[in-house]
Amino acid sequence: TRVVYKVQEEQPPNTRIGSLASDYGFPDVGHLYKLEVGAPYLRVEGKTGDIYTTETPIDRESLRECQHLLPGEPCFLEFEVSITDLMSSSPRLLEGQIEVLDINDNTPNFASPVLTISIPENTNLGTLFSIPVAMDRDTGPNGVASYELTAGPEAQELFGLQVAEDQDEKQPQLIVMGNLDREQWDSYDLTIKVQDGGNPPRASSALLRITILDMNDNAPKFEKALYEAELSENSPVGHSVLQVKANDSDQGANAEIEYSFHQASDMVRRLLRLDRATGLITVQGPIDREDVGTLKFSVMAKDKGASPRSARTQVVVTIKDMNDNAPSIEIRGIGLVTHQDGMANISEDVPVETAVALVQVSDRDEGENAVVTCVVAGDVPFQLRQASETGSDSKKKYFLQTTTPLDYESVKEYTIEIVAGDSGNPPLSSTNSLKVQVVDVNDNAPVFSQSFTEVAFPENNEPDDLVMEVSATDADSGSNAQLVYSLVTDPSSKGSFSIDPDSGEIRVKAVLDREQRERYEFLVVAADKGSPTLKGTASVAINVMDRNDNDPKFMLSGYNFSVMENMPPLSPVGMVTVIDADKGENARIQLSVEQDNGDFVIQNGTGTILSSISFDREQQSTYTFRLKAVDGGDPPRSAYVGVTINVLDENDNAPFITSPSNATYKHILPHTSPGQQVSKVKAEDIDSGVNAELIYSITGGNPFELFQISPHSGDITLEKEILRKHHGLHRLVVRVNDKGKPSRHGTALVHFYVNETLANRTLLDTLVGHSLDTPLDIDIAGDPEYERSKQRSNILFGVIAGIVAVTLVIVLVVLVRYCRQREAKSGYQAGKKETKDLYTPKQASKSGKSKSKVKKSKSPKPPKPTEDEEETGLQKSLKFNLMNDSVSDSPRIHLPLNYPPGSPDLGRHYRSNSPLPSIQLQHQSPSAYTK
Repeated sequence: TRVVYKVQEEQPPNTRIGSLASDYGFPDVGHLYKLEVGAPYLRVEGKTGDIYTTETPIDRESLRECQHLLPGEPCFLEFEVSITDLMSSSPRLLEGQIEVLDINDNTPNFASPVLTISIPENTNLGTLFSIPVAMDRDTGPNGVASYELTAGPEAQELFGLQVAEDQDEKQPQLIVMGNLDREQWDSYDLTIKVQDGGNPPRASSALLRITILDMNDNAPKFEKALYEAELSENSPVGHSVLQVKANDSDQGANAEIEYSFHQASDMVRRLLRLDRATGLITVQGPIDREDVGTLKFSVMAKDKGASPRSARTQVVVTIKDMNDNAPSIEIRGIGLVTHQDGMANISEDVPVETAVALVQVSDRDEGENAVVTCVVAGDVPFQLRQASETGSDSKKKYFLQTTTPLDYESVKEYTIEIVAGDSGNPPLSSTNSLKVQVVDVNDNAPVFSQSFTEVAFPENNEPDDLVMEVSATDADSGSNAQLVYSLVTDPSSKGSFSIDPDSGEIRVKAVLDREQRERYEFLVVAADKGSPTLKGTASVAINVMDRNDNDPKFMLSGYNFSVMENMPPLSPVGMVTVIDADKGENARIQLSVEQDNGDFVIQNGTGTILSSISFDREQQSTYTFRLKAVDGGDPPRSAYVGVTINVLDENDNAPFITSPSNATYKHILPHTSPGQQVSKVKAEDIDSGVNAELIYSITGGNPFELFQISPHSGDITLEKEILRKHHGLHRLVVRVNDKGKPSRHGTALVHFYVNETLANRTLLDTLVGHSLDTPLDIDIAGDPEYERSKQRSNILFGVIAGIVAVTLVIVLVVLVRYCRQREAKSGYQAGKKETKDLYTPKQASKSGKSKSKVKKSKSPKPPKPTEDEEETGLQKSLKFNLMNDSVSDSPRIHLPLNYPPGSPDLGRHYRSNSPLPSIQLQHQSPSAYTK
């Protein structure tokens, strides 16, 4: 495979050009890459085959290979890389090329800072005059791209610039745009600027001086547009190469022609001479085809007129090869085999066909003169094998490799002579030699007398105490049998032990602590001084013996346990852990409780602490004592630790109400605004935590939803506007729950008295006392007679209407009977009696005196009320009690209790110690049944 890369010139050092492994699939593991050809411009990474630039920049214009390229021809930098398999040591050779791409690193320049053109006067408008071209060492787009002419005011309208393409070259030409008169102005100074096509572009300028001369209207003309010639290398100085010839139709000085090189390289000017008068080209320097094979340049013919005209022609001189170079033999190392002072060292155990050198044979001549052959002279176990299939006849590469196994004991050194010859006439040949020194192989490894050794060593030792001694032997001799001992330890035991490299004595360097590490294992290595070094190993184990040098140690510096209260005696309250870094009896531990009144005991086997008492957090919430741990060493060692028992709360206490008292009340005026706080319930819980967090709620006595309590603060607020029916005593049943599980609660009775005044406190205290005796499921809220009076009024009106209807029927019946029977008197009496019984309720409802008599029999006579108040009180207090068959069927009226003077409102609103008025209708009564 031909490897080709492209890279721009002038790259900085360590620029990566490519990777042989990733770009062309060459191996990237187990192989060594080495640059054989390409220095000092290139370097190769040994493991990956990556190719990098070096500190020596690659300058396309300075490379020898690119000095004489034709325009458009690529510039190649050749390199060679050897790839050696590290397992078999077998190399292969890889050839490649790097195409050096041009960058714009050269500025175009004119041959002189002042360019002179002579133009005859009266030159026709539009006449063109050639301007000397600028040279740019770059090629392609980076070469000369454009010209620009800048003229002063006096010459702006007289001259212009035109650029023509002439044989891939931009030729600037001056255009005459105005009439020239030498007598008016005999010279003009203009500025011409040249710029290349790079990015960014480079530019320079020169002074273009125009001299006005008399007219010279004919330019010289060459006989040939291209002159070609062959020139043998090594031609002597003065040897004629060819002659160019141009003719001019003018006469006199305008027809005299002078020849000069045009756009000729420094090498052309150094090797060849051009006669300015005759155009004869001769040799003036050593011609060597190996330096340059072709010389290409232009020759300009210019007449001597006042306004000279010129013409150009191309000249190509091909250098003919002569067999003047003998083949060149280059011997260098390959792969892992390096050469020094013409000598290669190779081990006796290398396999057959191992390459020991890379031989490159080349001839700088060409053709038959460069066809070379190469052989190994003499009877040696080495031969040449072609290394690359891409070589030419003039350049071949071979591997110098072994043909038979090498034996150091038989032959220690070989001198290999290589002969190369070409096919020239006469042929030329050359020789080169290489010394190969066979190196002895260290093929016996040291052996220990015991492959594994185990010893016991006490802790708390002194540094540099001797632990043991090891020894090994080696069957080799000389330096291959001289042994050096060393230790291979893991990182945790590094520096703990050392070994004498000569005697094998192992000593401890640090104080050993069995509690930190009980066993050490490491390798003892015996290495000989052969090349390569062979090693033998043995394993060593050191068991560290214990001493009672550690106190018992509790896992914590102090223990805190939490237990629930009411836990039964002998319940476990916690567990402690105590350790002893020692071993055996030195680590056997006994535990005991100190500074304790027998409240706690500890189990030695498990470290469990048991309580001998039952805990009550409300009596004692914390217990503190010490534990003692004693090991079984001689002498024994001990340790102490503090223990704290925290008794956690259990929800075993219900909340209790601190305010208000059940027997107290709060007076509320009827015009109190809703949202106003009217009272606050306060409670406490001797538990703690969530068991003491309280929630307040109203569970009874709030049928009108007149009040609301805050569940967290216990604040009671008025929620609605107070109406007439709300007047009176209200008893709220407030329940206070804690958040324990299960929850406990306390109950508070909160009394509110809604009224304008507090005129009768004695009666109010009596009502509150009655409230305390009334079951909690019965609501006490406002005036109980207010709603019932409405119902009784309706019933009363219905009863009266019924009585009137019955009376009418009776009257009608009586009249009929009176008319039909003469014994109307008895019937009339019976009807009268019946009528009287039926009318009794009606009369009682209208008669205030009858009602007063009844009241008088039950209580002292109250102050005489007004007519409206009396009627209202009678209507509210009227109670029809229609009993069963065993009771007289005459309606009975029950009047409310009379109260002391000055409290007519209380007498009307409350009957705390007697049943509330009610109407009981017997089912036999049609009127009662209907109503």
